[in-house]
Amino acid sequence: MVCDTRITILIDNTAYGAALKAEHGLSLWFEYGSKKILFDTGQSDMLIQNAKTLGINLAEADAIVISHGHYDHTGGLEAVLNIASKAILYLHPEALKSKFSPKNNKIGMIGTPDSAKEIIHILADKKRVVWTEIPTEVSAGLFVTGRIPRNTDFEDNESSFFIDNSCQKVDTLPDDQAVFFDSPKGLIVLLGCAHSGVVNTLHYVAKLSGEKCIYAIIGGMHLLNASQERMAKTIEALKKYDIQKIVPLHCTGQEAAGKIKKVFGEKCISSGAGAKIVF
Repeated sequence: MVCDTRITILIDNTAYGAALKAEHGLSLWFEYGSKKILFDTGQSDMLIQNAKTLGINLAEADAIVISHGHYDHTGGLEAVLNIASKAILYLHPEALKSKFSPKNNKIGMIGTPDSAKEIIHILADKKRVVWTEIPTEVSAGLFVTGRIPRNTDFEDNESSFFIDNSCQKVDTLPDDQAVFFDSPKGLIVLLGCAHSGVVNTLHYVAKLSGEKCIYAIIGGMHLLNASQERMAKTIEALKKYDIQKIVPLHCTGQEAAGKIKKVFGEKCISSGAGAKIVF
């Protein structure tokens, strides 16, 4: 099934227009055929204000997909769930686990807010939660990857995230997942943070979809501290998949986005909250 698709960026680190707010986080609203889907919720209820400004009614959401259980992707989830009364929630069960990170000599909780977890458990009892340990179809032709295999040798396993408040047990983020679907232009991939690695993610999407080419990738690529080797090999992989539209957001990093822009030119699009992309 190939559907027309409209994607609106509700939350990003940057925003277009004085009426829109920005925060460190990500949230995308998209319409796929007759379905209306929210991908991540930013770190606060700011997406609700931005949605109103953009004329988007979150109560119409058919599904909410969570890329992983960090606060900058789940912070607005409680507020949204109180509005989107018919939405089915898709997330990996590990997204509800405790998550910590040391910053400025302090250990901070960076996981899904407890208030959101309480609502999720209630919704699970009402059969409104789909746990995505494996690839899962959200709507005809639209899928969540579930856990992404990590096979490349240059996309480092991160060591700055932990599952205990003493920061001894590294969080391998098995909950990290992406969304992919077909469009009239070709396959589109939405990334939350790509903690599993952009290339690992694309390899897995290609395997699951059977597609050799990917038309567009949109979202966070977590390349902020990427080495020169990783950047070079990431760019080569993007070339291999013949990607025609790249929209780096959130945690990609300005330097990394600039390097991608230098290679791909007009195919790489600077964007932020308020932007709309139509396929």
